[in-house]
Amino acid sequence: MANRIKIKKGLQIPLLGESELTARGTVTSEFVRICPEDYPGVAPKLAVKVDDTVKAGSPLFYEKKHPEMVFVSPVSGVVTEIERGERRRILNIVVKADGTEEYIDFGKKSVASLSPEEVKKAILEAGLWFAIRQRPYDIVAVPNKQPRDIFVTGFDSSPLAPSYDFILEGQEADLQAGLDALAKLTAGNVYLSISSKTTNPALRQAKNAVITEFDGPHPAGNVGVQVNHLKPVNRGEVVWTLNALNVAMIGRVFNKGVADLTRTVALTGSEIKEKGYYNMLIGTELSSIFEGNVTEGISLRYISGNPLTGRKIEKNGVLRAYDAQVTVIPEGDDVHEAFGWASFSPKRYSAGGTYLQLKKKYRLDARMLGGPRAIIVSNEYDKVFPMDIFPEQLIKSTLAFNIEKMEQLGIYEVAPEDFALCEFVDTSKLELQRIIRTGLDMLRKEME
Repeated sequence: MANRIKIKKGLQIPLLGESELTARGTVTSEFVRICPEDYPGVAPKLAVKVDDTVKAGSPLFYEKKHPEMVFVSPVSGVVTEIERGERRRILNIVVKADGTEEYIDFGKKSVASLSPEEVKKAILEAGLWFAIRQRPYDIVAVPNKQPRDIFVTGFDSSPLAPSYDFILEGQEADLQAGLDALAKLTAGNVYLSISSKTTNPALRQAKNAVITEFDGPHPAGNVGVQVNHLKPVNRGEVVWTLNALNVAMIGRVFNKGVADLTRTVALTGSEIKEKGYYNMLIGTELSSIFEGNVTEGISLRYISGNPLTGRKIEKNGVLRAYDAQVTVIPEGDDVHEAFGWASFSPKRYSAGGTYLQLKKKYRLDARMLGGPRAIIVSNEYDKVFPMDIFPEQLIKSTLAFNIEKMEQLGIYEVAPEDFALCEFVDTSKLELQRIIRTGLDMLRKEME
């Protein structure tokens, strides 16, 4: 029986718009866009040019300092555009799909018969190394650094989160192959965390993993919270983190011999009419699932990901690399209320009890409902932050870039997503996730 850890601090935001457990089919688009900025810590160098023909699994770009770390095309077709921003920064690599789904064959492999170096080489060649993240710094894992342990989260507790149980149905063999591969890459343990509500036997009965059950509100599903409760990261140590969906994706390259970047994505949000799960490739344009399927006549916020940590996209935006959820909520910029924050409308929700709370789901919009101001020391972060870290002090030391204090306060353990709830309840309206991301990037530059 798995060990059980109860998370008491946190907040389950009661949002309208949870996805139905129904498969709605496959979404395709004429063009796919791969965005190098999705991969933190990666300095991209192009491996293709405009008009090059590629197969699914062909490298599009690679990491400057680690050329073996390639990032591949999800489809076969022709590179039609390299979109650039300031200082010629690569924004998107656009591939026009030819509809043939021609894959590069990497060959099926039995993980049990491979050495650790052969396992690592197979993942790198197939362009799936991006699925593995590293702490400290919350970046794509550096291949030549040995992880102390590997942590896999088997559920998502964020608002309107997709069901991993539902998504992983039929992928049980791929999930186990992925766990077997990860076990070869560390001298320590592979820790698999599941929810108290997890029912998928592939998660509950996984082999080559130490299974721990977590119970409690969000952010119980954040891998950072799980690392903090199981085996925290100390200075000089490196751990790798993944979610179970990416583990199954890694397993597919061994079982099928191809780089299949298909995701099962939950379409969620209060402004979606027909919710459900869709199969699509990373980089697929999403306009077709929004057309005629969203509330009309109001301003909308389209998000690749969940409402707390997802990335704002346009209506014709694409599925970003790490997301298994797409959300649509009201933007709120066309709303005008008579008394603003002083309104006692039953439609209002407050994590701090400012308004009378009803046992119902709320249709919340994207407004901040306030302006930036100095940090107010009210312990409001502590109520929703279940890690053994002082969040307010860490934010202050990060803003001041006091490296010694940042180290003492646990900067090596955290990622921006760990501060998403703090940002939601923050009276000061600070962009805490951006502050932590900037701090981690500056610290890495300073220390390495």
